[in-house]
Amino acid sequence: MEYLPSLQQEFDEHKPSLFELLAEQQLSDLLPPSLRYLLAVATHRHPRYLLRILNSYDEVYALLSLIVERYYLRTFGGSFTENFYSLKRERVLRTKNGEIPRAQVGAAGPVRDALKLQSADVWKNLFVMVGIPYLKRKLDEGYDIHAAPHASLVTSGGPRYNPSDDLPANPSLRQRIFFYYKWFLRNVYPSVNAAYYFSVLAFNLAYLFDNTKYSSPFLWLIGTRIRRLGAADHRAIAAVLDPKPGPGTGRSQRPGGGLLGLLSPQNLHTQLLGSLRYFLPASIFALKFLEWWHASDFSRQLARKATEVLDLPAPVVAGLTSPAERRKSSIQDEKEKAKKQAEQEKKNAAGDLKPALKPPRRHQPPHIRDFLPSYLHCLFAPG
Repeated sequence: MEYLPSLQQEFDEHKPSLFELLAEQQLSDLLPPSLRYLLAVATHRHPRYLLRILNSYDEVYALLSLIVERYYLRTFGGSFTENFYSLKRERVLRTKNGEIPRAQVGAAGPVRDALKLQSADVWKNLFVMVGIPYLKRKLDEGYDIHAAPHASLVTSGGPRYNPSDDLPANPSLRQRIFFYYKWFLRNVYPSVNAAYYFSVLAFNLAYLFDNTKYSSPFLWLIGTRIRRLGAADHRAIAAVLDPKPGPGTGRSQRPGGGLLGLLSPQNLHTQLLGSLRYFLPASIFALKFLEWWHASDFSRQLARKATEVLDLPAPVVAGLTSPAERRKSSIQDEKEKAKKQAEQEKKNAAGDLKPALKPPRRHQPPHIRDFLPSYLHCLFAPG
């Protein structure tokens, strides 16, 4: 009879608030652009190996999300980010109000086993968590490429669409599909996108005022709701993560079997996916720490104090001259250059004075025999 007071109160302690769900959704939406940025930075250093992955990032991320989310749904009952907030997903019973409070208080374990997601429910939730966001990202990208520029032209008085986008006379199947795809983006997708956001807003408001059990229209379609983890859930998760060995397994195990078991492909896959539970909070803490470090003045003060206290001498490398010797040699070279330049100037000045000191030459008048023929030179030859 100790659980009767809990049956009389209307407050549901396992129902998460809307703000918890919005925080979880915001964290889930921040993961794709963050990973894309890290991949883009790494691609600048290794473009040969990572450029193809960056070009097909949406497909690669959807595939990895499918693997990770499937493991977390089957093991922890919730998505990767929902497990960070201690949330889970469970089916809604087709009973009055969908609640069985008496059974939840008296037999929490069997109720958990009855409400946990089955194989079909896991795939439905994977479509909601991975498939719909992937389709929306691709449609948003296609709208920004094919429809948004033409919409801006329409507002400025331009044509409604590019005439080159018309369907040719004999179109191929690919051209026909691409034409109708662009027509859908221009004429139908804006209304579909608005209906999507309005439906999400309506369900959020209804969930906030406790008028529905579903925080999203897609959860209502697949009959799944989000709940907080209880004591029975924590016990079941601990039993899955830390299985107790049997009575005869300790002696019959061969030496090194534990290490080999951890390195086996099946266990390695499980250990790798399970370690993501600790990687996410560690990465968030590192991000917040770096934001604080760069925003505060503590790092600059610490660097300034470190440079004031430490007086490190310049490194000495064998085979290189010291700065003092280098200065002396440069001074000597300058003196020698100045001395040589002065001597050269003196030589140039002396060379310019020599023609001025020589006596002028006397020009003798020409002799008369220079104007006579050669056979008459004998008449004027000296005796």
